[in-house]
Amino acid sequence: MTQEQIYSNARIVLADDVVHGALVVRDGRIADIGAGKTRAGEDWNGDILMPGCIELHTDHLETHLQPRPKVRWNLDAALQAHDGQVATSGITTVFDALRVGLEGDTEFGAADMSAMAGTIADAAGADRLRAEHFIHLRCEVSVGDVIDHFDTFRDNGRVRLASLMDHAPGQRQFVSLDAYRIYYQGKKKLSDAEFAAYSARRIAESEANSARNRKLIAKRCQAAGIAMASHDDATAAHVKESIDLGIALAEFPTTVEAAVLSRKAGLKVLMGAPNVVRGGSHSGNVSAIELLRAGALDILSSDYVPFSLVQAVFLLADQAEAPLAEAVRLVTANPAEAAGLDDRGRIEIGRRADLIRIRRKDGLPPQVAGVWREGRRVA
Repeated sequence: MTQEQIYSNARIVLADDVVHGALVVRDGRIADIGAGKTRAGEDWNGDILMPGCIELHTDHLETHLQPRPKVRWNLDAALQAHDGQVATSGITTVFDALRVGLEGDTEFGAADMSAMAGTIADAAGADRLRAEHFIHLRCEVSVGDVIDHFDTFRDNGRVRLASLMDHAPGQRQFVSLDAYRIYYQGKKKLSDAEFAAYSARRIAESEANSARNRKLIAKRCQAAGIAMASHDDATAAHVKESIDLGIALAEFPTTVEAAVLSRKAGLKVLMGAPNVVRGGSHSGNVSAIELLRAGALDILSSDYVPFSLVQAVFLLADQAEAPLAEAVRLVTANPAEAAGLDDRGRIEIGRRADLIRIRRKDGLPPQVAGVWREGRRVA
């Protein structure tokens, strides 16, 4: 039996415009877009109708898996809690980031990450989740066992993206050793002597492993059809290395130079939505709004705050940094294209009805008033 929904009197965010009218959804797909038309159906009272957000890099699942130090939560329950927060934040497709290659700053082990990946695949296969979940492998290439750990995910069909990262001090995200000290010494509660030893070990690991492991993981990703992202590129040399490895997505470049060069080379540039909301990087690196103004920003990621995607979109539009349709593309059409998901991310006839309803009140953050995935309401 055909299932049809009609949403009328809505402000519909299309790829390049916002129109007032009605949207028809039939059997989970967009069937008609009636700009300027009034049709029988659910009256949205002028609320905004936009595509569901697509999140390519969120570390948020870990906060549910380990809500307190030394506290480990049930995997299925942690995933359901994460999924619920993601969906109610307007995210209908999410790439859950799992660590590959543990750098010693976490209580998680390789077995924990592999188990979480299996839980995601099982729950998605059983249709127990509100959003659609894929897996993003965050590969710490400076760690000696990263290749062995990467290979444990070989048979998990949910793996669609891998990022190649090196968080050793003195480079990329942490060019400033003072910034590295503030972040890691405080996080790990190390004495000065312990911190010095930790930093020396991480630098030695990076020098010994990073170049080789980048190439090995890139080769595996190319063979498996897994999209690749760079991470924290800072220099022209970093960008050239990314291009040579076949990388398509530049995550969190730390300088204008790296972002602009990546964009010129055809890479999509991703920055954090919390960077937009806060007005700058928590690490003291380049501002996402600065890259937007330079024409070198394609995608926003919620990173560690799921709601920041929707919040950042409307902040950019309200502050006239970008028209609403352009700001919405940063969290919908552009990440869909980067991930090879050509069935979603835009309100167009024939695409999936992954939709969110946004209600605005002066002086308040946007409210996610409804979420639909393939025409089925999930939040």
